Amino acid sequence: MTDEFGRVRQMWHLLEPLHAVLYYAPQAYEEAAALGYGTDERWPSYFAWRAAPLGEAGAVQVSSAFYSFSPAMVRRYVPDTWRVASPAEVIAARLRAVDRTYRDVLGDAVASKELAEAAGLARRAAEAADCAGRPLAAANSALPADEPHLVLWQAATRLREHRGDGHLAALLTAGLDPVESLVSFAGIGAAPVETFASRGWSEAEWTAAHERLVARGLSAADGRATADGRALRTEVERRTDEMAAAPWAALGADDTARLSELLGAYWVAMLGTGLLPAQNTLGIGKV
Repeated sequence: MTDEFGRVRQMWHLLEPLHAVLYYAPQAYEEAAALGYGTDERWPSYFAWRAAPLGEAGAVQVSSAFYSFSPAMVRRYVPDTWRVASPAEVIAARLRAVDRTYRDVLGDAVASKELAEAAGLARRAAEAADCAGRPLAAANSALPADEPHLVLWQAATRLREHRGDGHLAALLTAGLDPVESLVSFAGIGAAPVETFASRGWSEAEWTAAHERLVARGLSAADGRATADGRALRTEVERRTDEMAAAPWAALGADDTARLSELLGAYWVAMLGTGLLPAQNTLGIGKV
């Protein structure tokens, strides 16, 4: 990986907790419950929070955009989620959830000049992200935010979805279908197989995907990636970083470094809540 792509990966790692706290914060569960969503598990609100920018999207559209979730799992929540609340109501509620969470976690820092500076830099990077062919990034690109901490969250969200949309393109180019993408990722030790069960694939579907990868020489019988399988995953990640690099190139090396410096305290604060799981399907720790 080049130094440039190392910085791209670092910025993703720094920004991801700032975005992902929405899916775990008690304030978000309270806002979801107020809308009428069940909160015994995180999925009713997760699908609502993340899919709302797409409008009243159906299960096929959400499955396509989210990619790694079993379509059967998506159908359990979509489109019924829009019968509970409209996308516009969900988007308003998720901003309230982020506002409350950031104020509780960051305290007086939400009004600091450092956070305002970070928000401005992150917004510049997000606005430089080309959304062509990237449905989730595009859907989040026009959403309003005014106060600096909300601007920061919105920018983090657009940038992570921009990266995620590019990642799906890299998986498609590599010939990895949704469940194969998870099996191959587990095969390189990104997370325990049990972690990927959250995506709703049946044991039979997982086994069939593994067998397809074995037939391609990408996986061994025990589930571990072969040398070719590891090389393919390395290429997927390299291509993902490459397609995520443009916003940071546009921001420039000095301002990207400054944003990295500013984000450190907020990254630590979000991780310090203990809300974010140590094991996840992204393959990065504590997100």
